[in-house]
Amino acid sequence: MASGGGIEEVSNKQVILKDYVSGFPKESDMYLNASGTIKLKVPEGSNAVLVKNLYLSCDPYMRGRMKQPIPGNETYIEPFKPGSPIVGYGVAKVLDSGHPDFKKGDLIWGITGWEEYSLITATQTLFKIHHTDVPLSFYTGLLGMPGMTAYAGFYEICSPKKGEHVFISAASGAVGQLVGQFAKLLGCYVVGSAGSKEKVDLLKNKFGFNEAFNYKEEPDLHAALKRYFPEGIDIYFENVGGKMLDAVILNMRAHGRIAVCGMISQYNLEHPEGVHNLMTVVWKRVRIEGFMVYEYYHLYPKFLELVLPYIKEGKITYVEDVAEGLESAPAALIGLFTGRNVGKQVVVVARE
Repeated sequence: MASGGGIEEVSNKQVILKDYVSGFPKESDMYLNASGTIKLKVPEGSNAVLVKNLYLSCDPYMRGRMKQPIPGNETYIEPFKPGSPIVGYGVAKVLDSGHPDFKKGDLIWGITGWEEYSLITATQTLFKIHHTDVPLSFYTGLLGMPGMTAYAGFYEICSPKKGEHVFISAASGAVGQLVGQFAKLLGCYVVGSAGSKEKVDLLKNKFGFNEAFNYKEEPDLHAALKRYFPEGIDIYFENVGGKMLDAVILNMRAHGRIAVCGMISQYNLEHPEGVHNLMTVVWKRVRIEGFMVYEYYHLYPKFLELVLPYIKEGKITYVEDVAEGLESAPAALIGLFTGRNVGKQVVVVARE
């Protein structure tokens, strides 16, 4: 530990993206750099905050940031920079601040680096954590971006009503598990799909879904959905895309709603799969709407008002898959795309 001019400088391990990724990502597309250092002080006159990272979030959207940008085909979020640390949602503790809204000792969640310490200049992406009587890691999931995604997608996009029939794909993931519980609390009939027996059991026994099935064991997804929704689907919360979306469209009821949150089956394909049953959308008057969670962050206080009491009353539960140590982060992120994780994937960098 060196101190230049009285400012403490410490080592700062980082997870670096080696190069842009095409096809299926591998652990070797990232590497751990153990030789970096950082000064534990915000530069003079800067309104940045310096944080110690505690928990990092692994989220499927991050795959899109590993792609080489194609000119004229800009996406909603800029790509990672090869040779620089991966960036994503996390929970951190403020060590020094040049920003009036944050002070030393504050806990925050928002966009941070995949490293032990980060100097965050884009402070508008940070939320101060006021409720610490729940696990801090929840702010990477249930009380963070995935939680807000579930809330906005279900309540704002789907306009759900009691008694409606709701289907959720990737239902045991960070977002799906919460959408299902919201739907049950509203009095809906809820079915989820997932990719293993363990996850299907979780959906039915822990999250209270009416039914759940393993899509890998269903040779005919259209027939499977017919079995669970003989009268059709009112609301589909879309996390998967591809063949599942095609099968769902055929099983939608008149005036059904599809909230498009993501399409993980397509993220690693060079040529995305097409959808064949779109004409059904016309005669069944189905509304399909995509959304981006950051357009709903102004509702975060309202979301907490709804969810915190449910957590305290035991009416909402949340399952995390926890990887220990920054060095485990690359494998944890890649695992999302093979369904290795059970529940929300979190990486613990430090517990305090």
